[in-house]
Formats: sequence, structure tokens, C-alpha cells
Amino acid sequence: MNERPVHVRLDRFGPVAEIVLDRPEKLNAWSWESARQIAARADELRFDSDIRVVVLRAEGRAFCAGVDFGMPEDRVTGRSPAEKMRNYYEKFRWVHERFAVLAHLPQPVVVAVRGYCLGAGLELAMMGDIRIAAEDARFALPEAKVGVSIDAGGDMRLANQIGPGRTKLLAFTGRRIDAETALAWGMVEEVVPTEDLLSHVRALAGEIARNAPLAVQGIKRTVNAWAERGIADAMRFEAASASIMFVSEDMAKGYASMGKDALPEFEGL
Repeated sequence: MNERPVHVRLDRFGPVAEIVLDRPEKLNAWSWESARQIAARADELRFDSDIRVVVLRAEGRAFCAGVDFGMPEDRVTGRSPAEKMRNYYEKFRWVHERFAVLAHLPQPVVVAVRGYCLGAGLELAMMGDIRIAAEDARFALPEAKVGVSIDAGGDMRLANQIGPGRTKLLAFTGRRIDAETALAWGMVEEVVPTEDLLSHVRALAGEIARNAPLAVQGIKRTVNAWAERGIADAMRFEAASASIMFVSEDMAKGYASMGKDALPEFEGL
């Protein structure tokens, strides 16, 4: 029996646990297996009363550069376009459920972002409670450049965080913004020198961990209840809406153009 490769590991430092994206050679590119493993690591912490704060970070020079287009297990198939669309819909719902395990942990989640935080990486970062960016962090939602829709709910969380207009500006254009712009927009809470990111986040986690854990968790539940009102219905709609794009001809053109100089000519098909 083949063992699954480790994409996400779990480290513990007293009352603080670190969920670590650990594929630096791939810039921590995202896959279905990454989604499964991050939920599994989060589930290990859910009922652990010794853990008061969770840090989400990544090894290497990037937090997550987006979806790994080269992984064969990430291909979704179907015997017909309708079945393929159904399969995409169910796969997106499955990812929503995996992300929810992290987002709804009772412990606060502090996200440390350096380098690329693109597409699925930005959606993942939005599952945290507090985001701290290194000066070299770069953020983007490039899905429209590839011919697909945003599918994991990060756009709705982002709209709640920075407003619908700025979210649409990012998502419609696919442009990248730097850490200072992300701070000015309210996407991240602090920006620190790149070499200080890990020590700064660990100090912040320690500061939170010294407070009463039940009080901190109660505050998180209350704020999230307000911030996430209506999100469950919106997530179901997003899964249905996104699944249409993933069987489009434009998506096939977009994927084929990845890594090439020529831009795809989208036709809305």
C-alpha cells in the first residue's frame, strides 16, 4: 500500500501548534490532497485543550503559489459534461468542508504569509482569524486569467474583510498587490520584515495563548457568527456557479496557456 506524500505537517510548541505547508520545492502549490491533510491536522487539534493558538505557515519562500496544475489526482472526470459538472460541484463542496474544519477550529488561527499567496493560497489564508504578512508577500486572485471561477469561498471572506469593490478589482483583473497595499486595504493585520515574520507570529501566538482560552474562543465564535452570516447559502451557490466554468472551453484554453508567453483568447464558451 502506497503511503500518501506529506504536504502538510503539524508541529507543537507548548500551547501553540503550527500547521505547516511543507512542499517548498513546489512553492506549496495546492491540491485536493493538501486540502485533505490540512483538515486532518486541524482535526487533531480540535479537542486538544493543551493547544490554545494555531499558527498556519509555510516552508520556503512562498506561502502558496496557487493550484498545482500538474498533479494527476487533481483531474476531475465524468462520462458526460453533465456528470463532470456534477463531480466538480461535489468536489468543491468537499473542499468547503475541509476548509471549514480549519476556519471553525475553536482556537484562534494566526496566518503567517511570505512570498506568493495566490489563488487557492489566498483563499486558504482567509480561513484564518489574523493574517500577518512579510514585506515580500504578494497577493492575487488570478483565476479569471485561466478561465475558471473562484471556488473555495475565499472571495466571500475577502469581500467581508476588504469590501466587495476591492475584491472584484482583484478577482476581475487577476492583478497582484504587495503587502503594504494588502495592509492598507485591511486584508492583513500587520506587515513585518521578512526575516522577522516567524518570530513575530510566534510572539503574537504566545501573547494570545497567555489569555483565558475559553474567553478567547468565545470571542472568536461571536465575531465569526456575525462575520459569516449567510455564508453557508453563499458557499452552496459558489460551488454550483464555479462548477460551470470548470467544464468550459475557455478553461481548457486557460490551462493550456499556463507557462507560455501567448495569452489565451477567451470566447465565452
